[in-house]
Amino acid sequence: MSSLATSAGTVEILTREESFAELARRINALAARGPASVGLSGGSTPKAFYAWVVRTGALTAEALARIDWHVSDERCVPLSSDDSNFGHAARGMLDALGVPAARRFPWPVELPPLEAAAAYEAAWAARSPAKAFDLCVLGLGDDSHIASLWPQCPLIGRASGPRFVATEWPGRGWRLTITEAGLAQCASVVVLVGGAAKASALREIACGEFDPSVHPGQTLRAFASRVTWLADREAAAQL
Repeated sequence: MSSLATSAGTVEILTREESFAELARRINALAARGPASVGLSGGSTPKAFYAWVVRTGALTAEALARIDWHVSDERCVPLSSDDSNFGHAARGMLDALGVPAARRFPWPVELPPLEAAAAYEAAWAARSPAKAFDLCVLGLGDDSHIASLWPQCPLIGRASGPRFVATEWPGRGWRLTITEAGLAQCASVVVLVGGAAKASALREIACGEFDPSVHPGQTLRAFASRVTWLADREAAAQL
């Protein structure tokens, strides 16, 4: 393993399995200290992580008992849909590990998008007025997007305001997502990055000229000391 300090946080260069083991270690460490919240991500890499966790038994009994599970962004579809991020977490990991309903916090996708976001934000305000996730897990798109903050997204640059909102992604429909303000309130952020297709995006986020409207992942620079990128050699090749 090698480590690089960048303007967007620390990049740890690991194999996929090493990245999964490091993420599981962080979740277990949170649980060892007490109840905590984890915001998971969508995509193929998180789905592979879920399968790995179930296969290896990497999460401790404390993690299963103490962690509240969320997702950092979500499509406006039923949890039973193959497009649901929380649905994948439930079917791929939470169900198999017997995580109780009281520890599951999906977005209220049965509501219209704006109402769903307002309800989720209100629930967070009641439960945790000054802090978002203890650990927020993100993926990285090859267009540099994180969560559902895409290039030219009107939410970019709003460092204050709601932590969770609904936004209509052109051509992709409505999404429910954590915002810059929400990410800033997370105790830690881990971004899983794999493959050569992500190398250019990671380079621009970590080392490029600051233009978050083009490279939304650059918004993480504002609190880089709390951000870790778990990247494979292909993804980190241009750093």
